[in-house]
Amino acid sequence: MNDAPAPRRTRGGGGAARRAARSAVSFDTARFIERKIPNYEMLPEEALEIVEANAETVLEEIGVNFVNNPKALALWKEAGADVQGERVHIPRGLARQLCATAPARFTQLARNPERNVEIGGKSLVLAPVYGPPFVRDLDGGRRYATMEDFRTFVKLGYMSKWLHHSGGTVCEPTDVPVNKRHLDMIHAHMTLSDKPFMGSVTEPSRAQDSVDMCKILFGDEIATSQPVMTSLININSPLTFDDTMMGALEVYAANMQATIISPFIVGGAMAPVSVVGTLTQVLAEVLAGVAYSQLIRPGAPVIFGAFVTSIDMNSGAPTFGTPEASQILYGAGQLARRMNLPFRSGGALCGSKLPDAQAAYETSNTLNAALMGGVNFMLHACGWLEGGLVSSFEKFVMDADQLGVLHRIAQGVSWDEEGQAMDAIREVGPGGHYLGCAHTQRHFQTAFWRSEVLDNKPFETWMDEGARDTQALAAAKVRKMLETYQQPQMDPAVSEALAAFVARRKSEMPDAFS
Repeated sequence: MNDAPAPRRTRGGGGAARRAARSAVSFDTARFIERKIPNYEMLPEEALEIVEANAETVLEEIGVNFVNNPKALALWKEAGADVQGERVHIPRGLARQLCATAPARFTQLARNPERNVEIGGKSLVLAPVYGPPFVRDLDGGRRYATMEDFRTFVKLGYMSKWLHHSGGTVCEPTDVPVNKRHLDMIHAHMTLSDKPFMGSVTEPSRAQDSVDMCKILFGDEIATSQPVMTSLININSPLTFDDTMMGALEVYAANMQATIISPFIVGGAMAPVSVVGTLTQVLAEVLAGVAYSQLIRPGAPVIFGAFVTSIDMNSGAPTFGTPEASQILYGAGQLARRMNLPFRSGGALCGSKLPDAQAAYETSNTLNAALMGGVNFMLHACGWLEGGLVSSFEKFVMDADQLGVLHRIAQGVSWDEEGQAMDAIREVGPGGHYLGCAHTQRHFQTAFWRSEVLDNKPFETWMDEGARDTQALAAAKVRKMLETYQQPQMDPAVSEALAAFVARRKSEMPDAFS
């Protein structure tokens, strides 16, 4: 789907846009990852077949709830489900049959076509942290997020080389009314970055506002026929689809905008404590959610999501980077591929309060599992702290830097003539060194991945430069990035139209903070 060149914009294009694109300041951004390495298959065929059979049993015998949503109940009944009150019992095989119309991969357009991303197959698209109400930095500590903080994160995301996507709610700006902040957030993504972004899902009308703003940016035809947003639809696990999330899904699916159907599970609280039991529930919920998107509009792009954490049985707090969570990620990836759907999971997840050793260990565990487990869209790829309550500026750039490691590993290993390096081995011979040989001179600039944040200098140099730890180095990187940030240019007519839309929509409703 969407492999053909995008049709010409019906609004907001023209010569002014082309001239702006040619003169725009552009920061180096790596192309989305295309894996040249195999996925890790943890579960054997027999186990996968058991999970699939059990998930069908859950849908048929236990059912799922679609609450406060008569439209959904009517659609399910018409499709052949047994609807009892708000409980939908889906006959064995029906959900999977409906899911078959969802595309295996799709292209999400960015306003800068060079930033378009492909989601599905062997690709991996990296998007930043999503949803925290608090932010943290070295100078200000932990505090409620503001709209200015949000804009800062969007700028950092735009300038981060290894980040392919601007994301969505990179933090929740609490200084703007709840019913209006989505307008400012979408506007920031559209104007402060030219990478692809996510839409609002907190209320159906806000999803519609997101679509309407995309009509201004991309043109009416494109914004209702091709994915220009990939937005997060969380399932209220266990087995409940609320009217808010489903209302947003209905808007996006009807306009051919991509959605992530993602169970939100804390194992032991919202799903069984066992890996296979949790995978059974995940699959049942995804089957029902993806099937419903196809009832709204067959062919609507959708992603198989799995956000699963374990739980500390002493405190009840969610835990991250655990082996069980990785096992579930690997298994969910296998199930997604068997459904021929793109897969979302993973991220820079941790429970630590600071960007410290705990944060690094837990983050690396999940990042590596996501790469090896076949994730196609990684939300929370950088900036996550404190179980998702905090977006950290320092951890944002620390994680974004480490995403470069995923790019390098995903390239695989070259075994061509240059990779074999036999000329170097012959040239140097016994007892020599390779620093000056011709092979090294050809490749020394690109042979080894290098961090742009971490310190690998000699001890004496490190001391002379202030003996800074990683958090201090990251804070300096944040300051440098913001000092050099330049806003990507936009057609003035489009910019004015977007600002006018935001102002008009805000004027049409009173402020609401709940």
